Amino acid sequence: MMLMDLDILDCPICYEALTVPIFQCDNGHIACSSCCPKLKNKCPACALPIGHSRCRAMEKVVKSVSFPCPNSIFGCTESSSYGKESNHEKECNFSPCSCPEQDCNYTGPYKDLYNHYALTHSKGFRLDSFSCGVSFTSLINISGTMKIEKEDVKRLLFAVQCFREPCGVYLTVSCIAPSTPEVGEYSYHVSYNVDDGHTLTYGSPNMKRILEVSFHVPQQNFMFIPNHFLRGDWLDIELCIRKLN
Repeated sequence: MMLMDLDILDCPICYEALTVPIFQCDNGHIACSSCCPKLKNKCPACALPIGHSRCRAMEKVVKSVSFPCPNSIFGCTESSSYGKESNHEKECNFSPCSCPEQDCNYTGPYKDLYNHYALTHSKGFRLDSFSCGVSFTSLINISGTMKIEKEDVKRLLFAVQCFREPCGVYLTVSCIAPSTPEVGEYSYHVSYNVDDGHTLTYGSPNMKRILEVSFHVPQQNFMFIPNHFLRGDWLDIELCIRKLN
């Protein structure tokens, strides 16, 4: 179905996408189900009652209009009804993920991201790999980003990032993938031994899944290490990543 003006599929009151049920007054003015009670069921155009009679014709129009997923260029074949496309996009397996290297402009499905990184950026060194639920130790520069991979057929990339600030270092871990059930959810636990024999620990019950690595200091889900606990330019951490489902 071809429409020249998609604005006709939006509620004329709140300008949000119309979804079933759609109501009309006796003069044919329409309103979405959310607006009717806010208007106290009084049509703003003619003051007649609205919110009791359905506009079946407009409901059929809305149901008949669908759009391909914006990620169709990456291989997605799904389509969504008008007004509901965002629900699919949030969990689309083909949501484009950006390469975690700052100077790389590559963007593509998360399933292809590992191969891109391994072929383009890991020449001369090996990505640190891990198994879920098994602790491992690693060195990370206090002003850098470490990339690690999960040892299974899915080959997910994770980013362990440090942010050096005047008061200390912020450390966070993210999974570079969309919020699709296929990827699953993860938690992580990180620890850092300090000189006095004590250990700083932090556990995140829900690891962030991101489409693009941010190079800004995190506002949540991070471990903070004060300056007086630092030893040089590297952190020797112990990290454990677990899959929740």
